[in-house]
Amino acid sequence: MPKRSTCVALPFALAAMVVAGAAAADPVADFYRGKTVSMVIGVSVGGDYDRRARLIARHMGRHIPGNPTIVATNMPGGGGLLAANWLAQVAPKDGTVMLMIAQNLPLVQAIGTPSAKYDVRKFFWLGNTTDTPNVINSWHTTGVHTVQDVMQRELVVAATGIGSGSYYYPAALNKLAGTKFKIVSGYPGGNEANLAMERGEVGGRGSNSWASWKSTRPQWLAENKIIMLVQIALKRNPELKDVPTMQDLAKNETAAQVLTFLSADTAIARAVVTTPGVPAARVAALRHAFAATMKDPEFIAEATKMKMDLSIATGEEAQAIAASVVNTPPEILARAKTILQGK
Repeated sequence: MPKRSTCVALPFALAAMVVAGAAAADPVADFYRGKTVSMVIGVSVGGDYDRRARLIARHMGRHIPGNPTIVATNMPGGGGLLAANWLAQVAPKDGTVMLMIAQNLPLVQAIGTPSAKYDVRKFFWLGNTTDTPNVINSWHTTGVHTVQDVMQRELVVAATGIGSGSYYYPAALNKLAGTKFKIVSGYPGGNEANLAMERGEVGGRGSNSWASWKSTRPQWLAENKIIMLVQIALKRNPELKDVPTMQDLAKNETAAQVLTFLSADTAIARAVVTTPGVPAARVAALRHAFAATMKDPEFIAEATKMKMDLSIATGEEAQAIAASVVNTPPEILARAKTILQGK
């Protein structure tokens, strides 16, 4: 009897081992185990894009199957264009590269900018961290306290590339609202633009996120060294209820439609994407890891300490917003094109 019992039990034991082995096998974990994943940042060190990307890089790896190491690296140029083009054309298409994408790049693509060699609809969007508005500000020594002042006198503002919001927000207001911003482009990132304000080279910045000001320069806000003139958003932020949106300043309905279009990307203000061509299982794992990171108590505690606001959107939601910007009706794109291309 004992021998017969052992013989009967053996096939079941083997079957259980096979099932357990199949359950333990995870191709995604096997792929990522021991690998290094790059978190690319399309601007210079120190600003809000950089700080958010590095924060995510410190925490997201433990939520990706296989627990790869994530290393942040900066690739500034063209207001984020250089990094996006690299992601589309050069980067490995296997899920080992992520990008904290510049929020204006769907708009830059939408109007057919020749230097845009990417398609945001082909990137896989993993999630978005905030829908904070952008703002145009003046420096306290300029004497410019409201946007109406800029309709009467010139204000020099710093910008990165002409494909960035720091260029086309003030350029759009000059054309569609009658402001007199003088735009100086070519700054690698926010830190350099801030230094230019402090030195008196410029009198403000063409764009920065409200979240960035709160997290990187809270003392400037407390001391009233920077004055918010305009917010770029689809509606006024409760913390900036007295600061007009761009469309509030429009001269007519057509101008308002264009300025609303230029504001649409604030809904995906700080999003993370990966390359085209990544296998579906890895995309799903990365999206799940991003979502899990946003709920991770250690991540939230560090974000809170950094005074970093969080208003999360899923990868699928962010992807739909980016696609809707690119698919804007042609008549609105035609009006916006001259502004976004710096003409």
